[in-house]
Amino acid sequence: MSRSRLRLPVLATIFVLVVACGGSSSSTPNGTPRASSAANTPAASHAGATATAAAQSSAPESSAPESSAPESSAPESSAPESVEPGASPSGTPYVIPSVPAGGLRWYCCLGTGQDPKQVKFENQVAADFSAAHPETPLVFEVVTYDAAYDQLATQIRGDNPPDLAGPVGVSGIEYFHGQWADMTPLIQSAQFDLSVYDPKLVDFYKTDEGQVGIPFDVYPSMLWYSKSAFDEAQLNYPPHKFGDKYTMPDGSQVDWTYDTVREIAKILTVDTNGNDATSADFDPNNVDQWGFDPQRDDLRYVGTYWAPGSLVAEDGKTVAIPDTWKAAWKYFYDGMWTDHFIATGPEFDAIAEPAGGYAFFSGKVAMATNYLWTTYGLGEDSGVAGDWDIGVLPSAVPGQYVSPLNADTFGILKGSTNPDAAFQAVSYLVNDRASELLAPKIYGGMPAKTSDQPAYLDSLGKEFSQQVDWNVVSDSLQYPDIPNSESFMPDYGESVNILRTYLSKWTTTPGLDLDAEMQSLLRSPGGLGSRRRLSESSERSRTTEWPFSV
Repeated sequence: MSRSRLRLPVLATIFVLVVACGGSSSSTPNGTPRASSAANTPAASHAGATATAAAQSSAPESSAPESSAPESSAPESSAPESVEPGASPSGTPYVIPSVPAGGLRWYCCLGTGQDPKQVKFENQVAADFSAAHPETPLVFEVVTYDAAYDQLATQIRGDNPPDLAGPVGVSGIEYFHGQWADMTPLIQSAQFDLSVYDPKLVDFYKTDEGQVGIPFDVYPSMLWYSKSAFDEAQLNYPPHKFGDKYTMPDGSQVDWTYDTVREIAKILTVDTNGNDATSADFDPNNVDQWGFDPQRDDLRYVGTYWAPGSLVAEDGKTVAIPDTWKAAWKYFYDGMWTDHFIATGPEFDAIAEPAGGYAFFSGKVAMATNYLWTTYGLGEDSGVAGDWDIGVLPSAVPGQYVSPLNADTFGILKGSTNPDAAFQAVSYLVNDRASELLAPKIYGGMPAKTSDQPAYLDSLGKEFSQQVDWNVVSDSLQYPDIPNSESFMPDYGESVNILRTYLSKWTTTPGLDLDAEMQSLLRSPGGLGSRRRLSESSERSRTTEWPFSV
C-alpha cells in the first residue's frame, strides 16, 4: 500500500459499479478515501484508510503516512536499461499496435498520484512513452481521489472507459469488480517475464477475473515494538524469525502466538501508578501504557492478521464469518474491555491522533501489528524515535503464518479497445519506470521486483539510526494473505460501511455479547446479509443477482 497518500476522511458518495449496474451509489471502497497531498508519502492504495470519527472512533481521521524510504536514497532498478518499452524483458521484439486519435488513456487517481509533484512526473513518463511510440501516445488523466471513483463509474457506464488505471490497490480493483481485463493472454503474447517477481506476489493479483495486475509495490506486515518498554519490564524481545519460540519470564519456551502476546502484553500494560495489568491493584481507567495494539483500520484486517479469509462463502453468494476471524474479533474486544491490554476507541484516538495516526507512534504502546508503511510515523519527532525494532507477527495457530499485504498495481479496463497497447504501457510503468515512480518524492514504496528490494531496505537502514532487523520484512513477504483482506464483497462500498459501523460500536461500547453482535452483523436488516448487488457478464448480455445473505 497504500500509500503515497493522505488518508483523508472524505465522505463523498460515489457510484458502486459492477459491470454497468443501474447507477446505485455508495461510499468509496473503504468508505474513507485517501488522497495524496504530499509527494513523498508511501504509495500503496489499500482500503485500510483510517475511518472517519463518526464511523470509527478508534481510527484517526486524517493520518498521512509519509515515505518509508529516505528522500535522498531512492532504490535503483535492476531492470536492464536496454529493455525498450516495446520489448519484453527477455528482449523479444514486440510491436505495439497503433491506437485511435486521442491515444491510450492512463487514469488516475484511485489511490495515490494527484500531488502536483507526482502529476508533473507522471505527465513526463507518459510523454516519454509517447515519444518512443508516436503512433501509440499515452495520455495521463488525473482525477482527484475524492472524485476518481465516481468519475470512473460514470465513464464505464457511458461506454467510455480509460485503457488503464493506477496505481490502484486491491480495494480499488474490487470496488470495480468485473471491470478488469485478464492480462494472462497479454502477458503471454508480449512474453513478459514474471520470473522477476516472487510467484506469491503474482498470485496475489489472480482473481475470478484472471490476472488483473502485475506486482508494482508491496507493504508486508510485521510486529513493531518498543525496546525500552520490554527492557523496563525485563521481558525478552519478540522473535525475529518465523518458527522461533518466545522465552517467557520463567524461562519456559512457548510458541509465538496471540495467546503469548496477550500474556506479555498484560505485563507491558501499566497504569499511572506503575501497576501492570496482572496486578490486583491495576487501574484500567488510568492506563499510561498499553501492551498491544492490533491493526484496527478495518474489521477484515483484524481478522486477516490471524488468518486469511473472506466474508464471502465458497458459493460466492452467501455471507459467512470465518471462525478464525470470530476468534480474532473476540480477542480484540476482550483485550479492550476485559483484559485492558488494548486501548479502547476513545483511548486510541486520544493518543493516536496527536502522534500522527497510530497509537504506536505515541510511545504509549509497547507492541503493534501494522504494515511496512508504518515507518512514516517513526521519525525523530515520534514518541518511539530510535527505540523501536520489528519482529515477526504472532500466529493464531502454531506454524500457520500470515503477513497481511498492502500492494499496488496498474490494471487494464475490460472495456479498453486497445488492450495490447495498454499492456505495453503497463509494462513500461511497472518495469522500465518502476524505480523512478517508486522514488520517495513520487510514490514511495517497496518495489515488488525481487532484485530491487535489497536496495530499498538498505535505504531504510540509512534513514533510521538504530539497528533494525530489516530481514523481517523480506521474510514476511513469504506469507501474504491470499485471499487479501480487501478482496471482493458484494456491494463493496456499503458492505465496508457496515463493517465500519460495527467496528465503531465495538471499540466504544463495553459489555456487548460478541456472538450476538456477529449474528446481527450477518442477519440484521442493516447487516451484511441485507446487501445485494447486480452484476453482469462482460458482454452485458445477462444479469445475475448476487444475494449476500445467510
